[in-house]
Formats: sequence, structure tokens, C-alpha cells
Amino acid sequence: MKIVDLRVRTVAIPTDAKLRHSSGVHPGYFIRTILELITDEGLIGLGEVGGGDQRGALLKLKPRIVGLDPFHLEVVKLKVLRSIYYLSNARIYAAIEMACLDIQGKAVGRPLSDLLGGSVRSEIPFIAYLFWRYDRPGGGDDTRAEDLADECEALHERLGVHAMKMKAGVERPEEEARVLELCRDRLGDGFGLRIDPNGVWSVPTAVRIGRRLEAVAPEYFEDPAWGLVGNAAVREQVRIPIATNMYPAKFDDLGPAIRLGAVDVVLTDLHYWEGPRGVKDLTAVCRTFGLGVAMHSGTEFGIELAAMLHTASTIPEMITAGDAHYHYLTDDIIAGGPMRYRNGAIAVPRGPGLGVELDPEKMDKYEQYFEEHGDYYARFHVDDRNPDWVPTVGGF
Repeated sequence: MKIVDLRVRTVAIPTDAKLRHSSGVHPGYFIRTILELITDEGLIGLGEVGGGDQRGALLKLKPRIVGLDPFHLEVVKLKVLRSIYYLSNARIYAAIEMACLDIQGKAVGRPLSDLLGGSVRSEIPFIAYLFWRYDRPGGGDDTRAEDLADECEALHERLGVHAMKMKAGVERPEEEARVLELCRDRLGDGFGLRIDPNGVWSVPTAVRIGRRLEAVAPEYFEDPAWGLVGNAAVREQVRIPIATNMYPAKFDDLGPAIRLGAVDVVLTDLHYWEGPRGVKDLTAVCRTFGLGVAMHSGTEFGIELAAMLHTASTIPEMITAGDAHYHYLTDDIIAGGPMRYRNGAIAVPRGPGLGVELDPEKMDKYEQYFEEHGDYYARFHVDDRNPDWVPTVGGF
């Protein structure tokens, strides 16, 4: 079998609110670039990558992909990732590996999870991902801790989720800590709590807030300060496990992170860690050094969510609920519409490969939506309500 073509389209799907974060505001939609790898046997593999419009980056790699066997992933990785790292990156390679694994699964009639060792669970639990929001459903903005606690309760009732993560680094740290305290009071001791300021707090601030939050026993404190050294400093002074999706977020930094004692839990991401197979490699290292693993979310649509579900289902140590922005999407591009939450979990697709296919009408609709609204990189770090605002690291 050989790859004979590579097709890419960029699509954007509206979200039900504008989501604030430490680097700005998601402008009311998420953007993903969708990859189709076509083989000489007529099989088509699907992949997906975020970070804005990635069509150009993927098409530059087309001459390196065409003619390769989709089963020969080490060769694909060498040609795409290792030999031209300045041009490509792990994010792009992960989309290609995703598509190759989809082809492999379709060729042998087995789900992607079987190619990674087989599932140990049939569904994956997810969290209520909480952001400070502009233009909420029904109108208005989140302005106080009670607003986010209300949303957490609503998601618990609507989706059945049993854990949350507060995207912090936006309002005063004390007010953000109060969100977790309110959720603990309202939802009880069995409800999982997490907070993530994305590294923008100073070490003294992170230590102060971390010590305050010890009383509500969060599952972990994600990227409380900047860099490996910052996280290590907080970890020495706070009795909450330190998690990360930033430091380390690639294999080059994994050894230094372990030597520094910077992290307790690594949030795996298909794009940061070189695809589903790379996540399995990462998990083996974490197992060796006694580190926990959890699943990171990157505003994925249904193709990547399927890959996440398959991958997570094969990792016995992944015992905490995964991150997902998915409940903010108003629609999806996969046939059958958005995947459904049941009791806070989403089932692992059962079909061959990824187990999902594109909906042609939805692809046309949301490709047009992208063309009308444009790439959000120029606006991603802009807060229209506060036009002079800029991200600050080590503040508060």
C-alpha cells in the first residue's frame, strides 16, 4: 500500500461563548485543519491539527509523504519530523500519524486502539473545563467566582462529569481560588478539582494560592509558575501534586524535568508528544519514574477526539478524567454529529481505524465559516474589552 495524495481543509466551528485565558480570548470559534491521506487501495485516513490554518505547513510535506507505506511510521516520522525539524514540528507529524493509523485500522478491520495494544476501558471520563467567559449563553459575562461555580454545577448535571479544571491566570488569583472552594462546598469531597494558571503566576503567588487550596485537596495544580524551575520551586513548597502540559511538553525536556523534580503528573497530548505512538512512549517513561499521566485537550474536533479516546483507552495508568473543550462546541464535522457524554464519559469509537468519518455538508459549512471569519492568530491574544491588555508572566 502507498500514499498517493494528501488533501487539507481548514474549518472553524462556533463555540457557545468567548473563552478567556492567560494569553487572551478565544474569539467565539475553534479552528482545526483536517487532513485526508489517500492510498492506492482507495483507503482514506483522517487527521486533525490545531494552531490556526495549517494547510501550508502540511502541503509543504506532501512530496515527502506521497509514495510512502502508511504502515511504515518510523520512516514517515524520519521524513516528516526528524530530518526537517525547522520546517515541521510534532504537531504536524501527529496529524499525519493519526491519519496513517486510521488507514492501518481500516486495512486490517480493527480499531486504532488495537494497534496500540488494545483497550483496557470502553469509555473515557472527562472534566467540566471552566473558563472565564464573555458572551455566555443567554447573555452576560462571568465576573465572579460564583459564575464559574454555577457553570460547574450545570455541567455536572447536564453531562454527568465528576471533575473540573479552572483555567486561571485571568482574574485575581484569590478569586480564582474561590472557584475551587465553592465547587468543593457545592459538589462534595468526591468531586475532582484542578486549577491551571498556565505558568503566569509568580512562584510566591503560586505558593500562596497553593497552600490556600490544600484545604480543598485538588487532584493537581497545573503549571502554577513559569518553566521547569518555577514548577519545581512550587512543588517543593506546596502539598498538591504538580501537573504540566507546558514543562515538559516535548521529549527534549522530559529528562531535565525528572532530574529537577518539577512534575508529578504529565498531561499527554497527541500533538506535543508525537502522535498516539509517542504518547505511549511517554507513558512508558512516566511509568518508569513513577509519574502520573492524564490527557490534555487542545480544542479538538471529532477526528482528534476519537484518536484521544482510542489512545487513552490503552493506558491503564490514565485513571483521572481527561481534559476536553468539547462541551463548548456547538457542532462537529463528523458524521452523526457531536459525540455524546454519558455519565461524564464518552465511548471509544468501535469502527475500524478512528471509527469516525467526515460529514461532507458540515465540512463545507464550516470551511465557509472559516473563510468568513478568518484565522484567529491575529486576534487570539487580543481582548476586545481590554485592548491595551497584554499577557504578563510572573505577575499577580
